[in-house]
Amino acid sequence: MRKTILVVDDDRLNLVMAQKLLGEDYHIAAVNSGELALRYLGKNRPDLVLLDIQMPVMDGLEVMQKLQEDEQWKKIPVIFLTADRTEETEETCFRMGAMDYIGKPFVPVIMKQRIHRTLELEDYRKNLEHMVELQLQRITQLQQDIIFSMANLIESRDGTTGEHVKRTSGYVNLLVQKMKEKGLYKEMMTPDYIDYLRKAAPLHDIGKIAVPDAVLQKPGKLTKEEYEMIQIHAEEGGRLIRENMSRIAEQEFVEIACDMAACHHEKWAGGGYPKGLSGENIPLSARILAIADVFDALVSERQYKPGMPLEKAFAILEEERGKSFEPELLDIFLGAEDELRTMLKEYTQA
Repeated sequence: MRKTILVVDDDRLNLVMAQKLLGEDYHIAAVNSGELALRYLGKNRPDLVLLDIQMPVMDGLEVMQKLQEDEQWKKIPVIFLTADRTEETEETCFRMGAMDYIGKPFVPVIMKQRIHRTLELEDYRKNLEHMVELQLQRITQLQQDIIFSMANLIESRDGTTGEHVKRTSGYVNLLVQKMKEKGLYKEMMTPDYIDYLRKAAPLHDIGKIAVPDAVLQKPGKLTKEEYEMIQIHAEEGGRLIRENMSRIAEQEFVEIACDMAACHHEKWAGGGYPKGLSGENIPLSARILAIADVFDALVSERQYKPGMPLEKAFAILEEERGKSFEPELLDIFLGAEDELRTMLKEYTQA
């Protein structure tokens, strides 16, 4: 498939010459002004732009500035066309972001070689970006697999099935998507933030590794001392994540994972642990996780209890509105009843 070159030059003779020199090897789109070039780019994506500098109304440098201001256009390689071969012009061309420049009058062999080289370099860049993206995806998937494996191992110590971390991540993802739809905390609901929330959720109980099996697996009521031992898992989880993941994961992810682990037992009205935080002093990520975590604990079967019906779980959550949970977050979660029923059926059948 032939590559497309957009030639922008106010001199009709130059456009004809470009078509004659390059038409056999490339598809040529020719326009005679900067305004028409931008209009063309609004609907088409050429592989290369040959851009004359000296043009009336909007010159080539102004067009180049427009290209550099657009995230998509700035990726298109540009070669300037100019009769000015001074060092200052050459410096300006490269400072503006051009890949090369071709002097006028055109020397056919040089023109073809520079265009071929530029397109070859662009193909190499795209292939390299693709390879890096694939490798990044592999690394990201490996990290996530390790996180799930670690989380499942920790959860299995107190008789919780490994599916708990999967379900909790699902509920977190549902809640943040609904928050985004409602515009709640919209300044924070970036794609990266949502992705990090979903990926960090499985690590929220990693601090249980510091709690003895005898306490985690005790079937009866815990003593005051045993309950205090259970409580250390929150602060310990935040510490473990910060100390062990800071060098292998994005800093924003580490911060979110630490907050979720350390603060998911804090309560909106205060009185939670480990620090007794309240309201918006509790990180948003932990406030989101708290709802998902408690909901899953209520509706899921454990070795010491059956899962309760959705209606009863909703009633218990509603009682904690404004106490354990932020009211607006809880309202949005409870408003997703249909999606939650569907998810519960899927998790039950899995």
